[in-house]
Amino acid sequence: MKTVATKPIEGQKPGTSGLRKQTRVFMEPGYLENFVQSIFDAIGGLQGKTLTLGGDGRYFNKRAIQIILKMAAANGAARALVGQNGILSTPAASAVIRARKTDGGLILSASHNPAGEDGDFGLKYNIPAGGPAPEAVTEAIYRHSREIREYHILEAADLDLSTCREVQQGPMTVEIIDPVTIYADLMRKLFDFDAIRALFAGGFSMRFDAMHAVTGPYARAILEGELGAPESTVINAAPLPDFGGGHPDPNPVYAKPLFDLMMGPDAPDFGAASDGDGDRNMILGRGAYVTPSDSLAVLAANARLAPGYAAGLKGIARSMPTSRAADRVAAKLGIPAFETPTGWKFFGNLLDAGKATLCGEESAGTGSDHVREKDGLWAVLLWLNIIARRGESVQEILNAHWADYGRDYYSRHDYEGVDKAAAEALVADLRARLTELPGQTFAGLTVAAADDFSYNDPVDGSTSSGQGLRLFFAENARAVLRLSGTGTVGATLRVYLERFEDDPGKLALDAQDALAPVTAAVEEITGLKSRLGRDGPDVRT
Repeated sequence: MKTVATKPIEGQKPGTSGLRKQTRVFMEPGYLENFVQSIFDAIGGLQGKTLTLGGDGRYFNKRAIQIILKMAAANGAARALVGQNGILSTPAASAVIRARKTDGGLILSASHNPAGEDGDFGLKYNIPAGGPAPEAVTEAIYRHSREIREYHILEAADLDLSTCREVQQGPMTVEIIDPVTIYADLMRKLFDFDAIRALFAGGFSMRFDAMHAVTGPYARAILEGELGAPESTVINAAPLPDFGGGHPDPNPVYAKPLFDLMMGPDAPDFGAASDGDGDRNMILGRGAYVTPSDSLAVLAANARLAPGYAAGLKGIARSMPTSRAADRVAAKLGIPAFETPTGWKFFGNLLDAGKATLCGEESAGTGSDHVREKDGLWAVLLWLNIIARRGESVQEILNAHWADYGRDYYSRHDYEGVDKAAAEALVADLRARLTELPGQTFAGLTVAAADDFSYNDPVDGSTSSGQGLRLFFAENARAVLRLSGTGTVGATLRVYLERFEDDPGKLALDAQDALAPVTAAVEEITGLKSRLGRDGPDVRT
């Protein structure tokens, strides 16, 4: 056992999903060690505790796992459950924490951010309930990071994590587990695998792009190995430390080959993709792109078709920037609808309290009370279950949904890597003008209300303010502006655009065309393009 003197390192404040920095920053001497020790200290130490540990396989994952194991042993942990080769998808890590009742876990991932030595790395602590640490815990971690004076580590050889077995790391038992088994067992309980198996046996075709990220082994084991999809169904299935040089964000821009295939003449019946750590998803049908907001609404409206949700939903929760399509489903079902800040941790209280069953974010994250994280492959399996039971295509399911509920045309415009000072000044200026905007007309739309979203947690009573600027228009439209907390270089400004339409003759418009008045109004209000020096967004989803 070795105690190493250290001193605080600036900037170790966890964001909405833990601490994310450029990989080279995490590789600096003492950086990882300081943050890990701060986590251990903030949760009251590790003496006698059991820890779940794994990551998405990105560059530095293997080295970081070995360091964390030695630190856990030196801090008195009794046992550590580690994914084989250090691999665990984020939803699988949550499933392991919950199934094995461990004292929380450390997940190594920067989610959808690019990887490699010149990419990004991340680390977050998940609580024993399986979800991301709430703000009280992340604040405690940050406080300890500013006061740290030493960390504890075991001087020992690295462990071979390639074989599932138990091995000792000093006084601590390390159990190397199959990263897929516990997760796959959970999926079998939720979905009608026989119906999905029959779907594939009947000639149903699918393409799943794992984007050389962590979901590949899970998708192959379940879709191809268990449900009978052809071997060619899962592509880019081998996780690579740099995700094959790609950007593992499942959207029409970064998963363009899959998107182009699904919009082309040789498209299979169904297409899907997942991100770096397996918690996000993109859903497509032949000639049809399903926005994450619509996906949440469709899944909620049809969840009863899956065995795990046959008893109905207790409630539906969405992040504030997500469209209000899910609210319309909740109203029809007669169940509560919750609007939370961005960040999956805000759903945790609702799920633990039994107030919600399905949750979703517009950033392609959807999940339920089966774990305490969003879950990309879960969403894909629920879609397959619904398709198998309804016997309809993705486009037919969408058309029927819009006919019943109306359509919330929706798009997110991302301005990535912009000048941080310019983006912050734009947001600050708009915030200062919120009270004077109602009643004014811009690009033909009249502002009915404007605010800076604040959330009062109905479970613990906590308040989270400053969560995004909202512009409500009298023409049943809405815009939200928010600075993202997941990037590591410059700033990313996200602009969320939404307009509701229930005219049966106007449900098949191009989304960008339908939203053009809202886009023009935001530009007229903010002068966004000139202030950021951009002709348009880098990504439209």
